[in-house]
Amino acid sequence: MPTIEDFGSFKIYMYFGDHNPPHIHVIGPDFSAKIRIDDADIFAGDLPGKIARQASNYVADHKDHLIALWQEYNG
Repeated sequence: MPTIEDFGSFKIYMYFGDHNPPHIHVIGPDFSAKIRIDDADIFAGDLPGKIARQASNYVADHKDHLIALWQEYNG
């Protein structure tokens, strides 16, 4: 499970051999969620408002890179 980005209060991960849709995992000390890469929407779990905005903005701003990583890690 490679760490994609470390924001201090939370990290963004991507698992090898994960299920579709292409997504990232946002994990903090007392929360976790999954965000789809194609539209930067949370589709599982829950995040505090500020964290949700930061993580969704990160996904939207790095979409091409995240899709390339997804294809590398998940075929």
